[in-house]
Amino acid sequence: MKKGLSDMYFLGRKCIFCDKYGLYRLKNNKLKCKHCKKYYSLNKLRRDLEILYYFYLEISARKTAKELNLDYGVVHRKFMQFRKLIADYCDKQAQKLNGELELDESYFGGKRKGNRGRGANNKAIAFGILERNGTVHTIIIENVKAETLMEAIKNKTKKGSVFYTDGFRSYNDLKQYGKHNIIRHDKDEFAKEKNHINGIEGFWSFAKERFHKYHGINKVNYLFYLKEMEFRFNNRNNNIYKLLMNICIRRQFSAELH
Repeated sequence: MKKGLSDMYFLGRKCIFCDKYGLYRLKNNKLKCKHCKKYYSLNKLRRDLEILYYFYLEISARKTAKELNLDYGVVHRKFMQFRKLIADYCDKQAQKLNGELELDESYFGGKRKGNRGRGANNKAIAFGILERNGTVHTIIIENVKAETLMEAIKNKTKKGSVFYTDGFRSYNDLKQYGKHNIIRHDKDEFAKEKNHINGIEGFWSFAKERFHKYHGINKVNYLFYLKEMEFRFNNRNNNIYKLLMNICIRRQFSAELH
């Protein structure tokens, strides 16, 4: 285990649940806390903490398995479990966005580049909403039809917000829901004072830079990878490892007690 990260948990001196000292050993190397009375396997905790640390560093599951001398399948399943816990956390934290909002879609996966809204065979379509000076929220959508985008917008934003989009026709109905500002990329317009979508496009670049490390992602799992990127982006100025500890370790061990 890397020094300085979760040493007291790794050594079995501090409770993973209540964060207090006062653990004593049971049979089979299990620990029980004298404060919260909960117990858990120290060996399992140590393994999961090590895997989480490599996940936090964005090291691949294959390289993590090699470094920790673990089966690749075990590490891959654990990474996916982390992503699903992160996705659940993001959804529970999400509130309707308002104010100045940038909207855009992007495509992930597939071998052919394809056209917007058509020819996106085998690609996952991601829709993103970025609140300026706030957070980004993402979902996977089936298509980019006006009704699909408007449903997502109404579910995730407050009416009367100020929206910034490119000139894609599926956004035409936005003027009935709030103030709609259009950036005409087809006319070489990209930014004019506040009229831009640089923020959400910056998020897509952030996400795709990381997606390039992965090969052969099952389309049904794209949402979980996308939510990981959303989480990392929204918390890029926070202590991500500490957050991951709470989301991926404490919640997991708590669930196993029930």
